[in-house]
Amino acid sequence: MRRIFTYLTRFFGIVLILAITIGIWKREEITRLLAVNSLFSEEKIVTNFSGMNAAFLSVDVPRGDGPVAELPEGTQIALPTEVNQWIKDRTVTALVVLKDGALVHESYHQGTTDTDLRISWSVAKSYLSSLLGVLLDEGAIASLDEPVTKYAPSLKGGAYDGASIRNVLNMASGVTFDEDYLDQSSDINKMGRVLALGGSMDGFAADLKETFAAPGTDWQYVSIDTHIISMVIRGATGREIAPLLSEKIIQPMGLEASPYYVTDGNGVAFVLGGLNLRTRDYARMGQMFLQNGMYNGRQIVPAGWVAGSTVPSAPTSAGEYGYGYQWWMPKDGRPGEFLARGVYGQYIYINRPLGVVIATNGADRKFRDEGVGDYNIEIFRTIATGI
Repeated sequence: MRRIFTYLTRFFGIVLILAITIGIWKREEITRLLAVNSLFSEEKIVTNFSGMNAAFLSVDVPRGDGPVAELPEGTQIALPTEVNQWIKDRTVTALVVLKDGALVHESYHQGTTDTDLRISWSVAKSYLSSLLGVLLDEGAIASLDEPVTKYAPSLKGGAYDGASIRNVLNMASGVTFDEDYLDQSSDINKMGRVLALGGSMDGFAADLKETFAAPGTDWQYVSIDTHIISMVIRGATGREIAPLLSEKIIQPMGLEASPYYVTDGNGVAFVLGGLNLRTRDYARMGQMFLQNGMYNGRQIVPAGWVAGSTVPSAPTSAGEYGYGYQWWMPKDGRPGEFLARGVYGQYIYINRPLGVVIATNGADRKFRDEGVGDYNIEIFRTIATGI
């Protein structure tokens, strides 16, 4: 009996040592996985959205050493009562409003500050689209109608074989991808776990095999489409996204602080939602697009690309939001009104006729409730028309 007890003690001791060793070896991966599982929890979401690089791998997008682009003070506006209620209802964390390029309102909520680098979520898609437009203009990519497999050959034989660059820009790839954030077994959550565990986003995309429609025939919001744009850009240039975005977009804009991207285990930027910036710098992006790609004294994004990106071109159904090249248009299609938007309440709203840009961050855990998106746009319009 004593011998059995000795053997069991040794066995469990070895198991304990192995568990500790594996825990130390995989500590970072386990930490990131735990962070994913609690990322959107009510008690942590606000703090998490201002500190994504504390839990995930990341890479800086240098702003360069140039001067900060001026953001002049304008006549400050008083927010209508319904806007103050909206801030509470939608757990808004930051609100920055520009009128004719001047700052007319700035406020921070839920304990956030003006120096926080807030997660963009899908607002990041509009930044990557801008980079693609610059590279297309420079000739690094010949045409939007080229197949994505020309620049990303690892996609051959998979779901994206046959899709063009234009198809993925329009979210019309026809690739099957479940974007249900509330379902832990959905594709979007599987992708999150790949990211957390230091896996390969390229490998995840290449492994997708199913389609629901021929490319270009049907619109369905598929976030992984944006990663395909990243694969195309990297294949065409031989460079990573962070330094390219820094060189072509971020440095010319004269931002206040260097953004950063969340990355996968190979240092590949999480382009479909992992860009983090100050809210005033989000507003600068909106002002650049309001000014047809001109900002900080230079043409940063080609005017033709801005025009093509911000009008409906995707095969959306009647009554839906319009979609261009990773930019949204409201359902009622008012000219010169478009937006970048991300889950949980991230927006850059542009109203060119009124000369208004609104950048907002949020931690709205009920962002998918019916009518919330329409409600947000009506609030933006209320602010814009009241200045």
